[in-house]
Amino acid sequence: MATTRDAEIRKDVQTYYGQVLKKSADLQTNACVTAARPVPKHIREALQNVNEEVSLRYYGCGLVIPECLENCWILDLGSGSGRDCYALSQLVGEKGHVTGIDMTEGQVEVANKYIEYHMEKYGFQAPNVTFIHGYIEKLGEAGIKNESYDIVISNCVINLVPDKQQVLQEVYRVLKHGGELYFSDVYASLELPEEVRTHKVLRGECLGGALYWKDLAILAQKIGFCPPRLVTANFITVQNKELENMIGDCRFVSATFRLFKLPKTGPTKRCQVIYNGGITGHEKELIFDANFTFKKDETVEVDEETAAILKNSRFAQDFLIRPIGEKLPTCGAILLLKQ
Repeated sequence: MATTRDAEIRKDVQTYYGQVLKKSADLQTNACVTAARPVPKHIREALQNVNEEVSLRYYGCGLVIPECLENCWILDLGSGSGRDCYALSQLVGEKGHVTGIDMTEGQVEVANKYIEYHMEKYGFQAPNVTFIHGYIEKLGEAGIKNESYDIVISNCVINLVPDKQQVLQEVYRVLKHGGELYFSDVYASLELPEEVRTHKVLRGECLGGALYWKDLAILAQKIGFCPPRLVTANFITVQNKELENMIGDCRFVSATFRLFKLPKTGPTKRCQVIYNGGITGHEKELIFDANFTFKKDETVEVDEETAAILKNSRFAQDFLIRPIGEKLPTCGAILLLKQ
């Protein structure tokens, strides 16, 4: 029964994004809007280089372009028309690669249409972006191998899938150790009733399938991820009286989280860290999440979990990390260590 219902939901979502929505202006809520947090200059420029038709069919609910991207392999879940993929393909460079997967054939067709356009614009000799028609909860069927990506991103898509645990399990499988799921999605303040979860418009607008916010941490821990780290959050307004009446007292928020897959190592202690300012677009400071902002050459004490993430992820090269009590070198000594 669940399989039949899931198939119906999938078909409704495909219809909504393939036929009902033709451009972002067709949306009926502000769930699918980018957060107001300032966008770094290098990302603004990358987004401006994306073809206009691709950008017009963008329905994301946040900006899912993390930091420290050079040469990374990135997988975009629910890549749609390819806006984020094309911005990222410029940022990872010719040695990196971006794969987009989406279940809506029409969106994948739009994305594929502009591969040559973007590679020529970026001056790349060979394409570093691939688009796949497939399901994000079935990455294996799409040919995506174990531990093959440094970063997985998702922009307001996981809520559209009935089996969210399966999506996260697949993400965990394809991420390398030290890899990250960096994703924006919609969360609900209450467990949603059946009539909201199955409503075609609310589902398509990313509200009907929203995860109860407490469940994210439970799922992440069950699968093996570190606890979710909140980056940004914004309340969603429903610009439709009929839909407002249907959702009642429930409130929705669009939030960006980081989930890291770390190797199984021994216990990590609290540490002192110094950011060296080497990440493109974040040379003066790195806003890592809602709790930690690292300013260049400034000593910051971090908890065990943050220390483990910085030590074992792609960020390790950009931080000097030492146990508390061990004297950190001066700025001049840091420069000598890097030479």
